[in-house]
Amino acid sequence: MMARTKRSRRSYGAGEWGRNRVRVFPDPKTGILQIEWRENGRRLTRSLKHRDWTRAKKQADEFAAGFAGPELDGRKDAVPEPLTLETLFDIYGEEVTPTKGERARRSDVVAMRMFLQFFGRERDPATLSQRDWDRFIRERREGRIGPSRRPVGNRTIEWDLTFLISVLNWAARSRDERGRLLLDRNPLKGLRKPKEKNPTRVVLDEEEYQALLRVSRRINWRFRVALVLAHETGHRIGAVRQLRWPDIDLEAGVVRWRARHEKTGYEHTTPLTDEAVAVLEEARRMSRGTGDAPLLPARKDPSVCVSRSLARDWWVRAEAVAGLEPKRGRGWHSLRRKFATDLMDLPLKVLCELGGWKNAQTVLRCYQKADERQLRKALESRRRVRT
Repeated sequence: MMARTKRSRRSYGAGEWGRNRVRVFPDPKTGILQIEWRENGRRLTRSLKHRDWTRAKKQADEFAAGFAGPELDGRKDAVPEPLTLETLFDIYGEEVTPTKGERARRSDVVAMRMFLQFFGRERDPATLSQRDWDRFIRERREGRIGPSRRPVGNRTIEWDLTFLISVLNWAARSRDERGRLLLDRNPLKGLRKPKEKNPTRVVLDEEEYQALLRVSRRINWRFRVALVLAHETGHRIGAVRQLRWPDIDLEAGVVRWRARHEKTGYEHTTPLTDEAVAVLEEARRMSRGTGDAPLLPARKDPSVCVSRSLARDWWVRAEAVAGLEPKRGRGWHSLRRKFATDLMDLPLKVLCELGGWKNAQTVLRCYQKADERQLRKALESRRRVRT
C-alpha cells in the first residue's frame, strides 16, 4: 500500500496578476508538482511529473516569461483577473506570513485552510458580508467547521476573525504590479467580533511562585532560569526561551529583547534585577554559554533553544512536585500578569517599557488585577485624606 504524502499548502507564483501569472504547487495526494495558469478566463493545470521544488520554480519563471497574454502586444489593456479568496491567501501567505514567528505562521496556515473550506476557494473576498460573518460564528461555535470539529468559545472565534480582518485590511492597502488595489475596501470592516464574557486570566500569587521556585532545581536548571527571568522581567515565555547570550550584558545589567521573538514586534532593552543577574550567572556556569549560544539550550542540540512544548511540560511537572492543585489558566502567562499587578503603582508608561507592552490599555484590561490588600490600602488612604 502506498504511503500517503503529507498535505501541503506550499506554492510559488511567477509573473503578474492579470497578465501572465503562473503558480506551481504540490498535488495534495501524491506530492507531484503541478503548474497552473489562466487562459481565456479558464484555469488550466498540468503535472510537471516530478517533485523537484527548485526545478519547478525555474519552470514557472520560464513559463511566465514566455506567456503570450492579450495585452502584451500593447494594443489593448487586459481585463484584470478576478481576485479570489484563494489567490488573496496565496499572496498573503507568500509576502506576510513568512515575516511572522513560527507559531503565528502555523496558525495562519490553519486559518487559511479553514476559511477556504468554509467560503470556497473561488469566492470573491469583496462579496463577503454580515451574513457570511454571522454564519461563520454560528457554525464555528457549534463545531461544524475548524481543524478539531469541536465546539469552541468566543475567544477562539475572535482570534479566527481577527486574522481574516487583518488579511482584508492588508489587501485594502496593497497594490498589484500595475498599481491597482487588491481590494477597494474591507467588506467586513466594523463588524463586531464575539467577546469572551469572563475570560480566564489567572494571576500567579507570591505563595505559588515561591512554591515553584523551591522545586525548580528538581525539575531542571533551565526551568529555574526561565522561571526567574519570566518573573523578574515580565516577558512572555516565548521571548525568554529564545534569548541568546549576545542578548545579555551582565556587566551593564541589561537584556535585549529581539523584535522577531516579541509578539508585538517591538525590540527593546530592559534592566535586570539582582535575582535575574544571579540566575543568569548560574546559567552561564551550567551551559558554558559562549558566542551565539542559546541561554536555554535544547538537550539534544545545544545550538537550538528549548521548545515551547518542553517549557510547558516543565511547568506542569513543577506544579505537581510543588503540590499545587491544577488550575485552568495558571501557566507561564500568569507570571506576566503577576509582574503587571505587582508593579501596579508604577506609571503605565514605565510598566509598558519594562514588560514590552505597546498598548497601555491592554495592560489595564488584560493583565492588572487589584487584590484585596490593594483595595484596603486604597480605602485607608482615602480615610487619611478625609482626616
